[in-house]
Amino acid sequence: MRMSELSRRSGVSVTTIKYYLREGLLPVGRQLSATQAEYDENHLRRLRLIRALIGVRGLSVSATREVLGALAGHTADTHRILGLTLGAIRLADEAEADSPEPAEVDALIEELGWDVHRSAPARLALADTLASLRTLGAPLDRRVLLPYARLAEETAVLDLDQLDGIEDSLEVAERALLLTVLLEPALMALRRMAQQNESARRHAGGADRADC
Repeated sequence: MRMSELSRRSGVSVTTIKYYLREGLLPVGRQLSATQAEYDENHLRRLRLIRALIGVRGLSVSATREVLGALAGHTADTHRILGLTLGAIRLADEAEADSPEPAEVDALIEELGWDVHRSAPARLALADTLASLRTLGAPLDRRVLLPYARLAEETAVLDLDQLDGIEDSLEVAERALLLTVLLEPALMALRRMAQQNESARRHAGGADRADC
């Protein structure tokens, strides 16, 4: 297909497609002439993924390039694919080196018996969050986090169940990316709605629940 058709089918403007090509997010097409190239279904698939990462998840171009770079190194090892995908997603800020929270996170992981790499960004993200809560006067320790971690285990089982039976390694990588990056806002939205429902159940009484 020509770029105009790629634009029509993907919903991404020609100008934006050219920008993604210049930034190395989208592979170049097969050159038909000095000024024309042909694109295929793989380009359409990649373009939709780029659009989701940048437009839906709000990743920067540089972060998106990292994520796509991880996908480019896909392998038949599903655990390796997940590691590449998670490793490419930079979680906001790193914890302060002199704060006690990393030790609290380490203790939590040990108590759970989880196999988590020492350099996993999520370790630092959790430690940083705990440090922020401590600064605000709302410290949390691993005893409070433990039931949340158990719920996270159940979510992880559901996540990985969705990868079972997929033999194509690139499809596994893309599905892993969708589960780790794009599904998170949906899970957060479900949590917010569940909180509203529980608040209404406990406190609303005869009040208009739509206002909660």
